[in-house]
Amino acid sequence: MQHFDYIGYDLIQDGRIAVITLNRPKQRNAQNRGMLVELGTAFELAEEDDGVRVVILRGAGSCFSAGHDLGSTDDVRERSSGPGQHPSYLCNGGTLTGADARHRQEWHYFFQNTKRWRNLRKITIAEVHGMVLSAGLMLAWCCDLIVAGEDTIFADVVGTRLGMCGVEYFGHPWEFGPRKAKELLLTGDSLNADDAHALGMVSKVFPAAELSERTVEFAGRIAKVPTIAALLIKESVNQTVDAMGFSTALDACFSLHQLNHSHWAEINGNPLGIGTVEDGLEDWRLAPDILPAAKHRA
Repeated sequence: MQHFDYIGYDLIQDGRIAVITLNRPKQRNAQNRGMLVELGTAFELAEEDDGVRVVILRGAGSCFSAGHDLGSTDDVRERSSGPGQHPSYLCNGGTLTGADARHRQEWHYFFQNTKRWRNLRKITIAEVHGMVLSAGLMLAWCCDLIVAGEDTIFADVVGTRLGMCGVEYFGHPWEFGPRKAKELLLTGDSLNADDAHALGMVSKVFPAAELSERTVEFAGRIAKVPTIAALLIKESVNQTVDAMGFSTALDACFSLHQLNHSHWAEINGNPLGIGTVEDGLEDWRLAPDILPAAKHRA
């Protein structure tokens, strides 16, 4: 059986459902490189297994995912040269410099992997709860369906905290709608589970205490659909959205994302290519409150 350090992988219901669990609860399932590479391996395991019909992606602990890891002990170790460095930092642009390195690394480990998971040959369900922040949205959006606990909060705060134009997989206009996407990115405000359900982004909303049980029940219904029918339903919808410009827009917005990084790297020399408090942004390290996108609040 495959060993994982940062995720869990289980088969349930006689192997018809694979459950992948993000398992860094102390870091609120922030996505370090090791987790993302392991997640890719887990999705591949599910894809290769002809007995698996549905994949559930969930997070351990208090929330689904707080986004990219920007400085935990694991993140620093993985980036730093030495015996603990993650091998992915020594390939795919990792040994290059400047925008050349950042562009290639983010293309492989933040962007192309998310696109690949979106096109997995199985039906995927994101089971989300607590905070789903910024890059956490990417992991939810690449799934075919999203099931949320009543306590779920969705937000992309990289505009107000990092000076960035959203995350690498820019699904915002497609998931939120164009004007709501602008509002949420420019304010850093959030949607709750009911808001997201009203937009059509979330399929089901369940009490937090029942979330996992009800998600498995929902997945079990879908697993009854013949595999060819399920795949072609998925492909019919995905190809329709692609024909409307989804994939082309993702590619274009990834390039804009890299331009945004390059701006900050030139302005302040930050190796992560992000804005700072000195640039007028909120201090993300202090985890400022995320306010709801209330209709009557300025």
